[in-house]
Amino acid sequence: MTFNIHGGYLEAIVRGHRAGLLTAADYNNLCQCETLDDIKMHLSATEYGPYLQNEPSPLHTTTIVEKCTLKLVDEYKHMLCQATEPLSTFLEYITYGHMIDNVVLIVTGTLHERDVQELLEKCHPLGMFDSIATLAVAQNMRELYRLVLVDTPLAPYFSECITSEDLDDMNIEIMRNTLYKAYLEDFYKFCQKLGGATAEIMSDLLAFEADRRAVNITINSIGTELTRDDRRKLYSSFGLLYPYGHEELAVCEDIDQVRSAMEKYPPYQSIFAKISYGESQMLDKAFYEEEVKRLCLAFEQQFHYAVFFAYMRLREQEIRNLMWISECVAQNQKSRVHDSVVFIF
Repeated sequence: MTFNIHGGYLEAIVRGHRAGLLTAADYNNLCQCETLDDIKMHLSATEYGPYLQNEPSPLHTTTIVEKCTLKLVDEYKHMLCQATEPLSTFLEYITYGHMIDNVVLIVTGTLHERDVQELLEKCHPLGMFDSIATLAVAQNMRELYRLVLVDTPLAPYFSECITSEDLDDMNIEIMRNTLYKAYLEDFYKFCQKLGGATAEIMSDLLAFEADRRAVNITINSIGTELTRDDRRKLYSSFGLLYPYGHEELAVCEDIDQVRSAMEKYPPYQSIFAKISYGESQMLDKAFYEEEVKRLCLAFEQQFHYAVFFAYMRLREQEIRNLMWISECVAQNQKSRVHDSVVFIF
C-alpha cells in the first residue's frame, strides 16, 4: 500500500520512458535506410531526436550509438536523483555490470599497450568511477584490488579472484566471469530481501541471466585449458540450471552436448530449437529474444522495482539494434540487416 509514497512517481516516469521505445514499424523503416543521415532523419521523430539534431554530416556509427547511450544515461541519472532507499541501491546495482565490463576493457587494453585515453572513451558511461584511469598501472590482481578497486562498489566481489598471478587474457576472462558471478549472486540476495513482486520477477530475470552466462562460459571454454572444476566455479549458485544442469555443462566437450543438456529444461528447449545442430552463432540472438520477452512481461505487474531493471535492459537492447543497423548501412551490408535485430514490441 505504501509503495506509491516513495516509488509511485518514478514508476510512472519509467513506464512513460518505456512508451518511447522503438516499435517494429520504426525498425522496418530504419532497415530501409540507405545512409546514416537517413537513419538520423528517421530517429529525429523519436525520443532520440534532440540528442542527434546538432550532429553534422557525415555521421559515424559511433556518434549515433554515443548519443543514444547519452539519452539512457540522462534518464538513469534523473531517476537515481529522485530515488530513495531501497530503490536508489537497486538502481546502483544495475550499473555494476557495466563497471565490471569497463574494468576488464581497460585492463585488457593496457595489456595490449593501447592508449588509456582511447580506452576511457570506449568505456560505458554508466560504469565509470573516480579511479578508473589508474587501472592501467596494475600488474596483477592483488595490485588491481589494492590500488584501485578497494574503494569501489566492486570491492566485495574481488575476494574470490585476488591472486598474485600476472594478468593475461585467460586470467582476465576468468576475473570477468568470477566478478559477474559474485555480482549476480549479491544482486539476487538483495532482491530476495526486498520481497514481494520485486523478488518474484527479479528472481526470474536474474536466474535467466545466470543460466545464459553458464551456457556462454561453457561454449567459450570448449577447447581451452580451463579445467572442468574451474569451469564449474564460474557458474552462479542459483538459476534453473543450478545445481544439476551445472554438473552436466561442466563436462560438455562440444556445442551438441551443451544442447542436449539444455533441452531437458523446457524454457531453454524452445531457444535451442531455433538453432541447427553444431552451430552457435545464432544462440546470442535467440537468448536476447527470450530475454526481451521476459523483460516486457515485467511491465504487466505494478508496484515493484523490476520495471527499472527491465527498462534499462530494453533500452540497451535497442541501442544494440541501432548499432547493428547503422553498421550494416555504413558498410553496405543491407542484406544482413535483419540478422541481429531483436524486435522489442
